[in-house]
Amino acid sequence: MTTVQEKALAISKEHHGKIEIRSKVAINSMADLSVAYTPGVAAVCTEIANNKASVYEYTSKRNLVAVITDGSAVLGLGNIGPEAAIPVMEGKAILFKQFADVDAIPLSLNTQDTDELVSHIAALAPSFGGINLEDISAPRCFEVERRLKEILDIPVFHDDQHGTAIVVLAALYNALQVAGKSITSAKVVINGGGAAGLAIADMLLSAGVKNLKVVDRVGILSESDTSLPPHHMAMAKKTNREKQTGTLEDAVKGADVFIGVSAPNVLKKEWVSTMAEKSIIFAMANPTPEIFPEDAKAAGAFIVGTGRSDYPNQINNVLAFPGIFRGALDARAKDITLEMQLAAAKGLASIIPKEKLSPENILPNAFEPNVAKVVAESVRNAANK
Repeated sequence: MTTVQEKALAISKEHHGKIEIRSKVAINSMADLSVAYTPGVAAVCTEIANNKASVYEYTSKRNLVAVITDGSAVLGLGNIGPEAAIPVMEGKAILFKQFADVDAIPLSLNTQDTDELVSHIAALAPSFGGINLEDISAPRCFEVERRLKEILDIPVFHDDQHGTAIVVLAALYNALQVAGKSITSAKVVINGGGAAGLAIADMLLSAGVKNLKVVDRVGILSESDTSLPPHHMAMAKKTNREKQTGTLEDAVKGADVFIGVSAPNVLKKEWVSTMAEKSIIFAMANPTPEIFPEDAKAAGAFIVGTGRSDYPNQINNVLAFPGIFRGALDARAKDITLEMQLAAAKGLASIIPKEKLSPENILPNAFEPNVAKVVAESVRNAANK
């Protein structure tokens, strides 16, 4: 039986990648050529030179996103470099097109220097209506995104951070509803202090979570630990108000929610049994989660989600980023604000009717036709407020 990996290799080799560029206009004669290119194109150039904003009307910029990486944090493969990252960027580009009719260009940059990344991406920006940063390692990714947001007038969105956080929040809204729990009283533990984990923490705090702890390799992040790096210390000051120290085992005792963006098999069955009744577990390490759903359920978990498509409740960024960019591009937004992200999460959560919510059904399937549409509308409405 052919594996998914073997199929991926075969299809990529057969087609030499997953994307191509096609013309929107016919070029079948010299007359066509004179309109699409010279001399006709000079009129379009002059129009834009006289009114720079008209670039959105006369070029593909209005629907074009750059998917950009430095190859430093590719999937679960780590720092494999820009060439090896291209297949993921191509995959992201076809998801943009498939789910939201957004045109996307994959770009792998041959630098992992923060200053160079910022300057290179900023130099590319005039061609695009938005920038999707992808698979850039923490903490560098935080500064790259922050600085680009400051200098560019188009949306800049690090999907590993915010796309993940939006889908997690949507899943949490519905899971808490099924479990009969409140977001303001739920005790939440996030395992993983990288880009995704810290973004999820910020998103949950903004959504009303009050009792939150983040656990990393050093243990529970606490501001009493003066050895923490700056990005972890900043998070410790916003979370873990009890200043608890210890391990993941200590953190999950009595917790209502476990969110894993970390490593395989780090959550033990015996620890799950110490969590609160009707506990919620989002074990998103991929392909091997922090705990497999059958083990979590056997230990007493009520709702379990993973990043995998072969289990219920797949928590996948594809539910968010196509619609987010569709909405931002349509609104001609200059940024994807926190309000737009929270609106996206609420919109995504609303797709499943209350009467159809269940422990095995807290998120829609990526192929449900209205997912990107609802997310885009939510983002667009928030942008226009």
